Amino acid sequence: MKRNSRAFLLVVIISAALTPLFAADITGTWTASFDTQIGVQNYSYTFKVEGNRLTGRVKSMYSDGEITEGTINGDDISFVENLNFEGMPLRITYKGKISGDEIKLTRNVADIAMEEAVAKRAK
Repeated sequence: MKRNSRAFLLVVIISAALTPLFAADITGTWTASFDTQIGVQNYSYTFKVEGNRLTGRVKSMYSDGEITEGTINGDDISFVENLNFEGMPLRITYKGKISGDEIKLTRNVADIAMEEAVAKRAK
């Protein structure tokens, strides 16, 4: 094998190994509906990605706040929504898997309820 062929092969192998480490670009607005104990809640997420850091806003009928503790690694996403519901603070933690213009989300609402939804990129 020629030297150039070996160098090219090495670059391809290294690129393939590092690809999962790069964060997906989910910057923009996404929407989801959660079927909850208090009825269907429609959400809008505005995400901003910088490296593996995820920031943005969460909006719903009951929430309008900043995303905290947001991370993105490859196609994995996690963040926190701190909600004040009728005077009671609720910590809602999200985990998800990105696939193109969809994110399959699972959220833990104050260790009381687990809920799932699929967020879709707003077009």
